[in-house]
Amino acid sequence: MARLTDTTSEAPDANALAEQLQALALARGVQITAAESCTGGGVSAAITAISGSSGYFEAGYVTYSNAAKRRLLGVSEASLADFGAVSEAVVREMVKGACRDSGAELGVAISGVAGPGGGSEEKPVGTVWLAWGSEARQQARCFHFPGDRQAVRDAAVRVALQGLIECVEAWQG
Repeated sequence: MARLTDTTSEAPDANALAEQLQALALARGVQITAAESCTGGGVSAAITAISGSSGYFEAGYVTYSNAAKRRLLGVSEASLADFGAVSEAVVREMVKGACRDSGAELGVAISGVAGPGGGSEEKPVGTVWLAWGSEARQQARCFHFPGDRQAVRDAAVRVALQGLIECVEAWQG
């Protein structure tokens, strides 16, 4: 299986990763959720493209604006003001809120700068924060994906799915 560091074009495609995730999640009886910003629902689309995903995929949230992150996922105004939407603090709160709201045991959250605009010296285009975990415990990681807007979004979706697979493998229910 590809690991989170493998974001090259040789990495499995989203469809193959979604199929692997489904087999694991169904075998372990775990419900999954996704809270997405820069990917605009790409993770949820990849998951639900596979027949039978309703057996484990609880809900997907596309919270593109800060207001939606606050309203739907409970992300704090302080985290958004202090760290910005593309930050460890915010993606941790996003996955926590998605699990809490949906009732899913595990989830993923993504927030990033897909480009071509919107980047800064501190957070250039291609900067994407992801978090995986549960309402009680999350892990987060920052990635810097190369390429244009679509390449950044595609890479983020693949890494999100890879991380979910690893979460489900480690899940102790």
